[in-house]
Amino acid sequence: MAFAGTKPASKSQQDESRRLGLLNLTLLALVLGIVTGMGAVLFRDLIGLLHNLFFYGHFAVSYDANVFTAPSRWGAWVILAPVIGAVIVTFLVSNFAPEAKGHGVPEVMDAIYYKEGVIRPIVALVKSVASAVAIGSGSSVGREGPIIQIGSALGSTLGQIIHMPVGQRITMVAAGAGAGIAATFNTPIGGVMFAIELMLPEVSVSTFLPVAIATGAATFVGRWSLGEQPAFLVPAMAPMTADASAVLLLLLYAALGAVTGVAAAAFIRGLHLAEDLFDMIRWRYARHMLGMLLVGVLMYVLFRAQGQYYVDGVGYATIENILVGQTSAAWLLGLLFVCKLLATSTSVGSGSSGGIFSPSLFMGATLGGGFAALLSQLGVPLPLSVPAFAMVGMGAMVGGGTGAVMTAITMTFEMTRDYDIVMPMILAVATSVGVRRLLSRENIYTLKLVRRGRSIPKALHANMFMVRHAREVMDSDVLVLPAEDSFDAFLRQYEAEGLLRHVVVTQQGRLFGVIRVNTGLRRGLEGAHTGVTLGDVATRDFTIVGEDMVAADVIERMWRRHAFMAVVVRTRGRTAPRGDDVVGIITKEHVADSVAGGLKIYPR
Repeated sequence: MAFAGTKPASKSQQDESRRLGLLNLTLLALVLGIVTGMGAVLFRDLIGLLHNLFFYGHFAVSYDANVFTAPSRWGAWVILAPVIGAVIVTFLVSNFAPEAKGHGVPEVMDAIYYKEGVIRPIVALVKSVASAVAIGSGSSVGREGPIIQIGSALGSTLGQIIHMPVGQRITMVAAGAGAGIAATFNTPIGGVMFAIELMLPEVSVSTFLPVAIATGAATFVGRWSLGEQPAFLVPAMAPMTADASAVLLLLLYAALGAVTGVAAAAFIRGLHLAEDLFDMIRWRYARHMLGMLLVGVLMYVLFRAQGQYYVDGVGYATIENILVGQTSAAWLLGLLFVCKLLATSTSVGSGSSGGIFSPSLFMGATLGGGFAALLSQLGVPLPLSVPAFAMVGMGAMVGGGTGAVMTAITMTFEMTRDYDIVMPMILAVATSVGVRRLLSRENIYTLKLVRRGRSIPKALHANMFMVRHAREVMDSDVLVLPAEDSFDAFLRQYEAEGLLRHVVVTQQGRLFGVIRVNTGLRRGLEGAHTGVTLGDVATRDFTIVGEDMVAADVIERMWRRHAFMAVVVRTRGRTAPRGDDVVGIITKEHVADSVAGGLKIYPR
């Protein structure tokens, strides 16, 4: 019970009054998943329509990204297709939604951690059109970043329309992100893991269930419209045997992870270096047009030299070609890795709108496949499979670049549906992330925000302080004094200590108020006589908690009652605790110190 008077409700309490039940929130997440799944399907159709317009000059939505782009009817003039796309993208982004520039995920993370989950509704529309134009015209970006941002914007918009609390709105943003990536790649588990690892500040039943429902619904809609096949069709791999050769193979997969970690760090640094270089060109149209002209030239040079454009768009055709064993020359795979790295850094750095997930898959596949092909040429006496190493390279590059290790492992498995690759994948992804963190503490998403002065947590902490009982975290050094005692006498009695003393004031034996005072301040009042009692200076901003109450409940009670101090009492079944029941106090400073101590267990 608290003795505080009635106070106006805070924003947090107003949010609590609008909190939706878990069932209602889950139903909204179901609607969000269906809408996001439909949006993913329409987005892919829009990419197909624009791709056919830019490369062949006819209206058609049929487009299979897993098949190489046929030679354009424009011949060498296809170089200008990305340039024309750059003009349209720059116009849309500059005039309607600057947030739609780039790969999208950092903007979603920024909205979650710094804008209470608020994303402008127009972002969904502008991002979808701008990214479809970019990918369709040949920009070397992926389609997963846009649909993540589109799904997040839809979730945020729904959260703003319903007027739900901030925490639930953030959950809807994360649910939209997970639904978007699941529908794009047909990876429901990967979508959930993506939301948990990169989007959700807190994981519990009330946040996980809406994300899972939205992701499942979006995946169903995607499969209904696009088919149930995985993102990439790969031949069955030979299972790894439990012998000495398997140990050596695992060591090689770990070595690939280390190489991929270096490549991921180079990608992160190269992308932001490209942004800095292009930012030196002040006119944004010229900046983006120049960048896409370079990509167009690279695309056409590859076509003339190797018969395919290779670096245009999402690059799934090249990945598919490697996974089925049709592209296995070490020199070509190495060349394609370098070209994709340059093309993606140039595209995003100059101002394109699209994701980096698909380019990461491309670079991982070429790097992993090239690694295996090179070892085979060197005569390593082991059964080295180029497709197998390519699959592992895909996961390692995504995990190293984004820092989302579980997402990389589960999504690569779901995209290929080859279970035998999971163990090498775990080893390579872990090694890749470790090496990348040695070279670049920030991942490709957080570095962009850190450069803006926005710090993003790198881990989810379940603080063990929260489950401790009040008697374990309280300060037992507390004085229990009657209200009629002189305040001046109290200060004189303890002035030699010069400490911060906590006093529980009683009136007729019952708890009346609390005082927190530095007894050393008496030196500044020497010679003065206030004439006040402890009851006169005591504050009523306290609450009473039992010694068996857990810290999380203590914090919640202090917050609800606007109390700066909790008085801990023995549990004796009394309805009104008395002074002799007091065993300690808990202040906000105690809470802060204990939470900080809990974080030290798992340093960042």
